[in-house]
Amino acid sequence: MRGEPHMLGRIVRDPGAARPARPQCETDKPMSKLSRRTLFAITLPALAAPYARAQRPKKYPARPVAFIVPFAPGGDTDLLAHLLSERLQQAVGQPFPVENRPGEGTVIATNFVAKSAADGYTIMMAVSTLAIDVTLYKKLPYDPAKDLALVALIASVPFVLVVRPSLPVHSVDDIIKLAKKRPLSYGSGGIGSFHHLAAALFASKTGIKMTNVPYHGTAPALNDLLAGYTQLMFSDLGPALPLIGSGKLRPLAITTTRPFAKLPNVPPLADAGVPGFDLAAWQGVIAPAKTPGDILAELNAQFNATVAMPDMRGQFTDLGMNPIGTGNPSQLAAFLQAEIVRWGKIVETAGLAKSV
Repeated sequence: MRGEPHMLGRIVRDPGAARPARPQCETDKPMSKLSRRTLFAITLPALAAPYARAQRPKKYPARPVAFIVPFAPGGDTDLLAHLLSERLQQAVGQPFPVENRPGEGTVIATNFVAKSAADGYTIMMAVSTLAIDVTLYKKLPYDPAKDLALVALIASVPFVLVVRPSLPVHSVDDIIKLAKKRPLSYGSGGIGSFHHLAAALFASKTGIKMTNVPYHGTAPALNDLLAGYTQLMFSDLGPALPLIGSGKLRPLAITTTRPFAKLPNVPPLADAGVPGFDLAAWQGVIAPAKTPGDILAELNAQFNATVAMPDMRGQFTDLGMNPIGTGNPSQLAAFLQAEIVRWGKIVETAGLAKSV
C-alpha cells in the first residue's frame, strides 16, 4: 500500500523513539600499549623481509674467481689450470680467470694467496713444493698447514729417468754401474725441485754420487741434456714424452710403482733395481685457510666432478699426469700434513734442509 513503510529488507523506526544502546565490545576500547607492541611485532618482520632478501648473499660463486698459477705461462701447471678453468666456468656459470704470478719458486704466489681475503674468490694451483718448502726454506712468510687449505687434489705427476741415446746405458743397473766408474751430472729445474730431489733419493738408495746442475725450469734442463752438457735427468713426463717419442731421449724407468699409460714398457724403478722407490709430485688447488667451510666444500665438489669427467682422462695423460680428484677438505688437510713429513725426509736426505 502506498505511503506505508516497506517492511522487507529493513526495519523502520519511529523517528521519535530512543535509539537502543549498543553493547560494548573489545574493539571499542582504546588501543592499549600491549596491543600496539603486538601489532608492531607482527608488522615489522613483514616490512623487513624484502630488505633481508635483498641483503642475503647470492649462491657461490656470484662473481669471477681469480685462479692463480705460480709459474710462467706455457708450462704443464698453467695448461692444466686453463683446462680446469674452462670446465669450471661451464659448470657454475662464472669465469675462473687464470693469473700467472711466477717468482721465487712458488713462494710469491703462495704468499699472495695466503694473505688474500678468505672469501673463496682467490684460489691457486699448488704443487708439491707447498710441502717441500717447509723443510727446504729457512723461513717462509706463511705456514702452509695453518694459513692455507688444500681444496682439491687434482693429479699425481710421475717422473721418468731419461738419458741421451748416445750414452752407453740401457737399464737402471747400467746407469748405476757407470756412475761408479765415472762422474755423472744431471739436470734439474732448480735447487730443491722435484727433479733434484728424485735424483738425490735415487743416489741415496743406490749408493752412487752424482752432481746436480740446476736450471730455471724443466725446459732448459732438457735442452742441455739433449746438447750433451749433462748425462741424465729425472724429468716430469709432460715435456719428456715428445722427446721420448721422437727418439731424442731414452727412458730407463718411472719413479712410481705403477707404469705410465703412454710408456707401458718402461718399468718402475722399484722393479728395475731400486726396491721401495716410489715418488710422484702432485697438482692441487689451495685457498686461504679461513675460507668458509661451505665454500671449500663447494669448490672441492666442483673440482672433483671436473676431474672425473670421462673426456678428461686423456687430457691428463697427454700432460703426463694421473688424475686423482678424490678426498674432502678434512682428508686433504691430513694429506698435506703427511706430505710435509714425507718430503721433509727427502729434503733432509738430499742435504738441503734449510738451505734456501
